[in-house]
Amino acid sequence: MLEALLGAIAESSTAQALKASRILYPLVNAAHILAFATLYGSIVTLDLAVLTRARSDHLAPLARLVPVVAGAGLCVAIATGLILFSVQPFDYADNPAFRVKLLLVAVGLLHAGALHATHGFRAMKVTGAASAAVVLSAAVSLLIWTAAIVAGRFIAFMA
Repeated sequence: MLEALLGAIAESSTAQALKASRILYPLVNAAHILAFATLYGSIVTLDLAVLTRARSDHLAPLARLVPVVAGAGLCVAIATGLILFSVQPFDYADNPAFRVKLLLVAVGLLHAGALHATHGFRAMKVTGAASAAVVLSAAVSLLIWTAAIVAGRFIAFMA
């Protein structure tokens, strides 16, 4: 079942277009990197502001804006990642670094979703005051997303 799905992805028109073009794959790859940079950069900005106990008049607007920017980066990263995956789906599916990256991204998303559902985060968006739980969450977030980036860089070296 999985093999048939991966085969269909490999034979898709998207995969064929990327394989046939000398510039399409590098452009999609660059878009993927820029999207992940947007996602990671926005997350790091908020997490470091929380960890350094930034002034509340700075932290509240960051807590409202950063999730929107991170979400946009995430959407583009997922779209471009799926496109890149289509070129070598069997290789990616078999790559341990790729699987770790996907797992870490899933953990990061679950962590962010859980954080955003807390009273502490909702209060920070209004008051700019970060509770101890939000501060701890910022440290965990930095670890998860940094690990996802590192795992992503290992994909090319674990093939």
